[in-house]
Amino acid sequence: MILTITLNPAVDISYKLDNLLLDTVNRVEDVSKTAGGKGLNVARVLQQLGEDVAASGFLGGSLGDFIRTQLAVIGIQDFFVPIDGETRNCIAVIHEGKQTEILETGPVISVGEAALFLDKFTEYAEQVEIVTLSGSLPKGLPTDFYVELVKICNQYDTQVLLDSNGAILTALVASEHKPYLIKPNEEELADLLGQTSLDETQIMEALESTLFTDIPWVVVTLGADGAIVKNNKTLYRAKAPKVKAVNPVGSGDSVIAGFAAGIARGLEDAALIKYGLSIGVLNALEEKTGHINAEKVEWAVEQMLVDRIERG
Repeated sequence: MILTITLNPAVDISYKLDNLLLDTVNRVEDVSKTAGGKGLNVARVLQQLGEDVAASGFLGGSLGDFIRTQLAVIGIQDFFVPIDGETRNCIAVIHEGKQTEILETGPVISVGEAALFLDKFTEYAEQVEIVTLSGSLPKGLPTDFYVELVKICNQYDTQVLLDSNGAILTALVASEHKPYLIKPNEEELADLLGQTSLDETQIMEALESTLFTDIPWVVVTLGADGAIVKNNKTLYRAKAPKVKAVNPVGSGDSVIAGFAAGIARGLEDAALIKYGLSIGVLNALEEKTGHINAEKVEWAVEQMLVDRIERG
């Protein structure tokens, strides 16, 4: 089983308007409400790939109940921990070719709720094969909370795939408790290194540095340009097929899902890279965030080019 973690989930609400009028009433007929959060996107894609998947994090109030109902409908096992606070809304208003977002910060997690989650997570980490950690931390949790989760997983040889940035990623890279895979994009890697941007040579030099020696897989995504990937001491350059993206939002989450599924299926080296990145491409071809057409997986894998980088 694969367990996805979304500590600060949300109900994602999308309003589509021809025009957004300020300081007056806007009536909208095109509305969608879905269980949102990076880890839940991962879980949805894993379910679409036919994997046995569960989702966990914190849920509270009527919005938390909505997310639980959504998980039951699509067949994702619910390992979420209840809290007294209310799960947040995240609103996207799509208008005139633009997208205006209104994001709630979410609930504050109490010391007792955090302790309960750690107890439950320890039980789960012993049962599952792979854990994915995605997104930000809710208020009330320390920056090194993910470090504690990785430490627990490592005690049971449970592989951890991390997709986060900023202080969370910095804390994990600096810690003695390393995840199995991290997936920064170019901007996030540059931020980790204290730079504003990086070219491909600088990315490769960074991946060969001692900073990432103890992290087996580092996947640096480059959007439509593919990725540069480190597997232990070997570097690979992946080039994605040219496609007309419908909605690239959630493609990074889909890449995590692809690598998790590929690892669960025993794929290695270039085959794993092709599979993982292909799932991100397939997400970009769908209108809904965190959705793929599983019937196109074989096509996408065949189109993905992966070459080993030989450096002197």
